[in-house]
Amino acid sequence: MDLTRAALRPGISIADVRRICEAALLELGADSFWYWGIGAFVFAGEGTTQSISGRDYSTPAYVLGQDELITLDLSPQRNGVWGDFARTLVIENGKPLQDARDAANQEWRAGVRTQYALHAELIEVATPDMSFEQLAEAMNARIIDRGYENLDFLGNLGHSIERRSADRIYIEADNPRRLDSVDLFTFEPHIRLRAGKFGFKHENIYRFANGRLTAI
Repeated sequence: MDLTRAALRPGISIADVRRICEAALLELGADSFWYWGIGAFVFAGEGTTQSISGRDYSTPAYVLGQDELITLDLSPQRNGVWGDFARTLVIENGKPLQDARDAANQEWRAGVRTQYALHAELIEVATPDMSFEQLAEAMNARIIDRGYENLDFLGNLGHSIERRSADRIYIEADNPRRLDSVDLFTFEPHIRLRAGKFGFKHENIYRFANGRLTAI
């Protein structure tokens, strides 16, 4: 993520961003990409509101300008073990920001900060005996309370980490499984300010340690 952020500049395409990021993942030790063969799921501008399956994803034909919002979702794999990590990145005046929470654009700054706040609230809300559907209800309510909407095309907020994609279970309605029934799960809300033009992503993998949820 850091290497790709540093490479962002006006005039490069989303296809360039994806190539740079996937090459970095492989150089750092990934041997494959577990999510439909995609190592870097990238959108920019108003395209950041798009929510589609990787099965249907094609890299957008989009060239970065002087001021841009970019969502970057990584899916590296090594020896069958998954990584899963997403962030929202910002270019201002032609330069990538080290911390997108410092964006001058009010909508961008607020969206990124809302994501950090939701992850902090997740840690306070989640307990081992809570079900995935209870967590979905609690966190979707917080998204709404903050004036945002959940953009995920399936309505979920994350999934368990497995060795086979088909085995994933989701933070979604009608999933009564307890959170501690899986070793690891992601929290990855994809949100937009109601009537807003931009989408925001922020993803970590979590596990329980001594009864408290912890990011790994």
